[in-house]
Amino acid sequence: MAPTALLARTIARFVFAAPVLPPLLFLGGCAPAHATPLPAVDAALVLPWGDAVLALVQGVTALLTPVLVAALAAALARFGGPLRLLITDALVERLVRNATDYALNAVAGAVRGRRLTVSVGSAVIARAVQRALDQAPAWLLRAAGGGEGVAEKVFRTLPLEAAATVGNTLEPALERVRGRGLAREARETV
Repeated sequence: MAPTALLARTIARFVFAAPVLPPLLFLGGCAPAHATPLPAVDAALVLPWGDAVLALVQGVTALLTPVLVAALAAALARFGGPLRLLITDALVERLVRNATDYALNAVAGAVRGRRLTVSVGSAVIARAVQRALDQAPAWLLRAAGGGEGVAEKVFRTLPLEAAATVGNTLEPALERVRGRGLAREARETV
């Protein structure tokens, strides 16, 4: 076909057929011969919307899952450290309380609720520290500050007489614990 004939044919399609064809098709669809009958009153109209809802839910789930996982990871990172610290502090306090209760029951002359003398207080502190060193896991002892930390915490919780000080109550207790530890290590190596 010649280029001029092709050009003339293309122009005829867009100039004459394009504006006339859509209205003719619309009018042809409205003609009674092509009209679809209305459904009867008792006939049910079925719309297949279940598949569309399922596809929508799957798409939303696919988009929200990474966002929710990222939000959960951020929450764990934000609250994990303080929560771990809070739990560790509670476990250290429980260790000190249990060791102190044991020592108050194990030392002669120590009575719960009464003021302790310097010598009895020192013995209670030494027994409590030894109990904590013997029974507590290493990570909990490290969190408590070792034997010295446990001794200081027990010293602060005991009801001691007014003459009790760090120098005359806590230091002898720590020396007693250190002496037992050295004696125990010597017995284990022999």
